[in-house]
Amino acid sequence: MSNSNKNTIQNRGGGRGPGQMFGRNIPMAPGQKAKDFKGSMSKLMSYLGAHKKTIIFVFILAIISTVFTILGPKILGKATDEIFSGVMKQISGSGKINFGKISVIGLWLIGLYLLSSLFAYLQGYVMSGVTMKVTFKLRSDINDKIHKLPLSYFDQTSHGEILSRITNDVDTINQTLNQSLTQIITSITSIIGITIMMISISWQLTLVALCILPLSMVFVMMIVKKSQKHFINQQRYLGKVNGHVEEMLGNHVLVKAFSGEDESTRAFSEYNDELYKSAWRANFLSGLMIPITTFIGNIGYVAICILGGYFTANGSMTVGGIQAFIQYVRSFTQPISQIANISNILQQTAAAAERVFEFLEEKEEVPEVTNARSINHIEMTSDVCFNHVAFGYTPEKMIIHDFNLVVKPGQKIAIVGPTGAGKSTIVNLIMRFYDVNSGEITIGGQNIKNFKRDELRSLFGMVLQDTWLFNGTIADNIRFGRLNATDEEVRNASISAQSDHFIRALPDGYNMILNEEVNNISQGQKQLITIARAILADPQILILDEATSSVDTRTEALIQKAMDNLMVGRTSFVIAHRLSTIRNADLILCMKDGDIIEQGSHEELMEKEGFYANLYNSQFEIIK
Repeated sequence: MSNSNKNTIQNRGGGRGPGQMFGRNIPMAPGQKAKDFKGSMSKLMSYLGAHKKTIIFVFILAIISTVFTILGPKILGKATDEIFSGVMKQISGSGKINFGKISVIGLWLIGLYLLSSLFAYLQGYVMSGVTMKVTFKLRSDINDKIHKLPLSYFDQTSHGEILSRITNDVDTINQTLNQSLTQIITSITSIIGITIMMISISWQLTLVALCILPLSMVFVMMIVKKSQKHFINQQRYLGKVNGHVEEMLGNHVLVKAFSGEDESTRAFSEYNDELYKSAWRANFLSGLMIPITTFIGNIGYVAICILGGYFTANGSMTVGGIQAFIQYVRSFTQPISQIANISNILQQTAAAAERVFEFLEEKEEVPEVTNARSINHIEMTSDVCFNHVAFGYTPEKMIIHDFNLVVKPGQKIAIVGPTGAGKSTIVNLIMRFYDVNSGEITIGGQNIKNFKRDELRSLFGMVLQDTWLFNGTIADNIRFGRLNATDEEVRNASISAQSDHFIRALPDGYNMILNEEVNNISQGQKQLITIARAILADPQILILDEATSSVDTRTEALIQKAMDNLMVGRTSFVIAHRLSTIRNADLILCMKDGDIIEQGSHEELMEKEGFYANLYNSQFEIIK
């Protein structure tokens, strides 16, 4: 099966798509508040569900690491008590400091902290693998989704906006998941473990310390509520900035040609200013969390120091006990601050996840029929019929009203008319880039909706006025029409397309690398390469949309001859503005406002002296 459908997918030009010039009318995903925070996080957790056992193992590692860390101050308190007791014995002359026992306690501490670090390292290592697999799956799903979306989605959404969701939003999810999940379990374990250890030292001081928790959480929740909308806007305008930059870089020459720098700068400044405001507000509010919780913690710390000193003075607590308790209090505020910080991070994650899942839930192309017919039985002798076809890109504005046409096998059909008449729309419909609103299109008597899209498009070879080439060798770009073609077949296709002579004159010839912008060859040369690609595909039906519009007159004549040879025995649709190139067409359709207003051969239409004749003669008038 040929891969001609691959070389047909090109950016539509000629004013047919939505305007994307100089920052005006660039369609962006509307900024939306988090409609369903829990829902977005739930969907994200479903991706983590595939790694449930691994995550449970990570949590166990995190708990063990945290427990070992929590035990440290209690053991260190024993060392302090031993030192204090030894000093008091030395003062009273009844003994001395037992450094042997202190050394044993020190070794236990070193061992605990080493084990804690080891488990922390293992948890980070394993969790990094999980998050990378989750983001890999997200990007794969996004990539699959791109191929399932209708062409209308890409007409309404800038490429930069889509790229922002694939890169920025998924990267945000990756980074925050890696930090947040283990921190959540570590912080919760720390709070529970530290609380138990504090109770074991003094329940009275523990009550004072626990008063910190609800007060801190009240402030945290207030800040989260205020900052959430700013994190949403931050992700939204980040997408807009990326979208604008991508559009402007892709059309830099056009911006320069029409002196659109000021307008482009104005649009960028507008988006960038909104990004700055939302990011500043989001980060300022979230940055208040740690200072506020630290301040509240310090108030509790002062109260505990005073009360602990009193208990030590009256002998109800040891010096080591109060020292350990103060350490625990210091440690107690840390996981609270971490949870506050995690809530900030989770807001970013939710905002990014919501944008990603909105994209993944976009309406896809109409599903393939379950009992799709095989395209193999379609012969080159099959008719192509349009029966009462009506279509509009939007329901409010119909472009094709009642289009009827029967194309006999091997006929060359030329479609002419003013811009916006619906010429390229006919091509979009027959290729099923869009589906008709009413009526049907049949090939070989079968509705094209009964075929799988990829199989249907394999029938066609297509060359547009806007060339599409990718970063790679010239040979690879031509071979994209048929991936298993030999070097000889690639060169023969180039000879037929009149491109072999200039390719061999280039540095490295067929092995020359086209750069990412494909600006190291001329526009005419790019068009010749795409024509060679279509010739190599050897399709049953040809679609030529102003295929020779970017080449000089001499090359156009050579290409026209090659195309005429290629079209022998094949059904061909030719969209043309240069009417001199379609004089030998079997049938010329004159379209205006979505309807066929004239049809016939060149001679028949010239005799009518109607729309076509006026259009044809206008191209040869001498301007006096």
